[in-house]
Amino acid sequence: MRGVRITDDGVQVLDVPEPTGTGQRVDVVSSGICGSDLHLAAMGPLPVTLGHEFAGRLEDGTVVAIDPSRPCGECDQCRSGAPHRCRTGATRALGFGTDGGLADAVVAPASAVVPLPSGLDGADACLVEPLAVAVHGLRIGDVGAATRVAVVGGGTIGLAGVAAAVGLGAETGLAARHPHQRAAGERLGATVVTDGEYDVVVEAAGTEAALAQAAELCRPGGLVLFLSTHWGPVPIPGFPALMKELAFRWSYTYGEHAGGRDVDDAAALLARSPEIASTLITHRFPLDDATTAFAVAADRAAGAIKVVLEP
Repeated sequence: MRGVRITDDGVQVLDVPEPTGTGQRVDVVSSGICGSDLHLAAMGPLPVTLGHEFAGRLEDGTVVAIDPSRPCGECDQCRSGAPHRCRTGATRALGFGTDGGLADAVVAPASAVVPLPSGLDGADACLVEPLAVAVHGLRIGDVGAATRVAVVGGGTIGLAGVAAAVGLGAETGLAARHPHQRAAGERLGATVVTDGEYDVVVEAAGTEAALAQAAELCRPGGLVLFLSTHWGPVPIPGFPALMKELAFRWSYTYGEHAGGRDVDDAAALLARSPEIASTLITHRFPLDDATTAFAVAADRAAGAIKVVLEP
């Protein structure tokens, strides 16, 4: 079958072995390209198939989204109800430690299956994973209808943060670099950020400048919430953080809570708000065009938000 891997020649669609092992076979319907995939591609060759944002069809025909996490279930984090912080989970996660969903098919654990609510198309369900990142972050940041939220960064995760905050009823502003990102935020219900102060500021760009802007926008005693991935050290804007007694909180992927799973909450939000998928997914390519799709995904200035591959 086909799988997207990083070789010495860059992103390539290769003939790879059919998936094996314990779990359920999932024939992929849609698979998104994440910013972390672009980062991995820049790092050089990898021995696994990429793809952790995907939906597919089970052997009985049921279309589902997939949680790519593969926690051990035995470490202290797993036992304490935080399997997303599993101490060895990254070595097994689909698309990172083991073959992922930028392929014709993958084998996933039964626990990874995310049922789709009525009305949510499998072609859009690859967004469950990135939206769950935002849902989890805003949950642990205690965002609610009375919270004034600003999001700094207009990529997929930033716009997912907008969608999740608006879905909670929060007044939400967006600071984004590119006009098409600001327009997408407006379609999702965000306003352009003002010089006012916000209770929670979501840093979703992963840059020093974005973090400085987040601290500037945050009210005294407020929270800077990280949904971004920082691949290296980023200095905290010390004096503004000191004078305002800001809190900083990092959010990692998605987890479980008393009411269920963040991935299920994300699927429900996507089903309730079809404008999320129509706004975030800007490009679709067949799997064979993966090299072109990665180039488009890397060119944010050209209008790409979420680029999706469809086998």
